[in-house]
Amino acid sequence: MKLYNSLTREVEEFKPLNPEVVTMYCCGPTVYLDAHIGNFRTYTTSDLVYRVLKFNNHTIRYIMNLTDVGHLTGDNSGDADTGEDRMEKSSKKEGKTAAEIAKYYTDLFMKDYDKLNLTRPNKFTKATEYIEQQIALVEVLEKKGFTYQTSDGIYFDTSKFESYGQLSGMKADNVLEGARVEINPEKKNATDFALWKLSSPYENRSQEWKSPWGTGFPGWHLECSAMALSELGSTIDVHVGGEDLRMIHHQNEIAQSECATEKKFVRYWIHSAFMMVDGGRMSKSGGTGYLLSDLEKRGFDPMALRYLYMTTHYRNQLNFTWEAITSAQNALKKIYDLARSYKHDDQTKPSHDFVNKFAASVSNDVNMPEALAVVWELLKSETSEQEKFATLMVMDEVLGLDIKGHLVYDTPQHIVDIAKTRQEYRKAGIWDKADQLRKQIIEAGYDIEDIPSGTYRLKRKM
Repeated sequence: MKLYNSLTREVEEFKPLNPEVVTMYCCGPTVYLDAHIGNFRTYTTSDLVYRVLKFNNHTIRYIMNLTDVGHLTGDNSGDADTGEDRMEKSSKKEGKTAAEIAKYYTDLFMKDYDKLNLTRPNKFTKATEYIEQQIALVEVLEKKGFTYQTSDGIYFDTSKFESYGQLSGMKADNVLEGARVEINPEKKNATDFALWKLSSPYENRSQEWKSPWGTGFPGWHLECSAMALSELGSTIDVHVGGEDLRMIHHQNEIAQSECATEKKFVRYWIHSAFMMVDGGRMSKSGGTGYLLSDLEKRGFDPMALRYLYMTTHYRNQLNFTWEAITSAQNALKKIYDLARSYKHDDQTKPSHDFVNKFAASVSNDVNMPEALAVVWELLKSETSEQEKFATLMVMDEVLGLDIKGHLVYDTPQHIVDIAKTRQEYRKAGIWDKADQLRKQIIEAGYDIEDIPSGTYRLKRKM
């Protein structure tokens, strides 16, 4: 199995530190807003990496973090140590506590996560549950001489870490123009970053903790290192994240982790490229920061989005258009329809040749576009139906399209009841009520077709 390593900028043979258990970490969401479909491309990439590792007979300990404190709004302009805490800002805006905000958006994230059939990690780690570990990590760095204190917090001195910037190509003494907005004049170097932020006497925070340096809260970069080190050990095999984290967040993780442990932090860095919309950047203010629910409202199955993600290699930008998602849904529907039409049994073995060809594709830096091409080659081949079905089931261990779950569509009773009630409203001429119930049926993922005979037909949407 081979993976492209962002650190070395080369495709490398994958060799875990411990052959018995592969350790894997993914930077998850900051749970102050809904995760959009661009975010979920990264989480789907992480899921595919996990599935490919498992397909190659590895046992994996997989961790994904949930950032529920300390991620500041200054990160939007290149400095995660400035601005307002995103959780606190959302808390004030919505009139809820930060903990309530975190729970609400975590629950929404989990629903969408499951709809995309993403593998649940061994553990979702929350930053607020690792405060002791974060303080302890800062103490180690302080003892080793890598920190200094300013009026607003404890900072990491990047000039003391010789390898700083290796991941992104940005050195501590050669900051790329525009990469940082240095607002704090007390920082020794523009690339220095906060490990622990002190609470302002003029600010009323709902989340803060006592520390040896004063009451405050952890820095965003610190959190991931503390959670990863606590759950996976000093050296992690695979670390996945979006390419937007490569420039600053991930290289800061490397700096603080390796200075604390004196060991290599991550062996293979994997970064998922941006998702564009109609050729431009995804933008909430521009109306293109689409959520999974936006796609569902237009009649798209979440699995169609998963299929769309796989049509472009994770290291290449993916351009989302409504035409593209429609094409993905049509292709997926054909796969489901063919799978349902095939004769199958438990005795037929999958095609050795097609499985090997598929395995070669997914094991070559998770090349899903090539793997999908193999799927279609199988479907169009002269292979027997039973063998096609058995082979599809093996391939779906990586694809994650839940082909087996789509073999039979049983309409839930409550959908049937709504349809019957709607029919009664139609007979009585109460069209507004009938339309409301039709909308409920569609939002639940079903189509209802009115037949000239005065009856109707229900079917699950695809």
